[in-house]
Amino acid sequence: MLTYVATIPLSTRSLTRLAELIRARRVELGGRWRRLPAHEQALMTLAHLRNGDTLARLAVGFAVSVSTVWRYLREAIDLLAAIAPDLTQAAVRARRLAYAIIDGTLIPIDRVADQRPYYSGKHKRHGVNVQILADPAGRLVWASPALPGAVHDLTAARTHGLIDALTSGEVMTFADKAYQGAGSTIWTPFTRQPKRPRLSKRQRSVNRQHAKIRALGERAVATLKTWKVLAKLHCSPHRATAIVRAILVLQHTEDDRYPR
Repeated sequence: MLTYVATIPLSTRSLTRLAELIRARRVELGGRWRRLPAHEQALMTLAHLRNGDTLARLAVGFAVSVSTVWRYLREAIDLLAAIAPDLTQAAVRARRLAYAIIDGTLIPIDRVADQRPYYSGKHKRHGVNVQILADPAGRLVWASPALPGAVHDLTAARTHGLIDALTSGEVMTFADKAYQGAGSTIWTPFTRQPKRPRLSKRQRSVNRQHAKIRALGERAVATLKTWKVLAKLHCSPHRATAIVRAILVLQHTEDDRYPR
């Protein structure tokens, strides 16, 4: 078998933080022997999340069984997900911003037995819906739990309580036309009406400025998608939420903006 050296485009901050969580968990559980030390388990997890390395590839690279890789990844991801910021914390941070941006994205999944709830008519594929909250620089502030891909963006945002949190906090928020009718502080572009098929010159100008601001939200989505495991999830859709929350913690660690 041919082998090669690979890199993970992350700083040592992420490795150190995850290794600390794993060591603390091992102390809590007791001192039983583990196949890999904590820092190697952390490195394995980062390779899986950031580079999208498969369980089989990691098993060969770390000289362990596929089942061991599966257990180690699940443990590390759950440890990260447990400390991810919740919506209340995200809303507090959003109120400190000049404005916020919300957007939805579809994370592709393997075909499942009950396919209909996960099929997105908009994207013409199966996946899970994740709502993104970004700051004015397009940096990721919060990512929602995953819902089946058939759920509309506005419905998903309301289900998570994101719309209520932003409107009650009077956070000026920019969103695309999928969020029309969300609330007074949620700004969406003008759309053509049945009795007035063309937008006025002023409305078109407002829409262009709105699109420039909202485009920064796409940067947050792109940041989330740099974690290659999200290119297509090859696990149960029910694990998507934990994976997204774990990535959120690691991305904040990389950005080093928010307190732990």
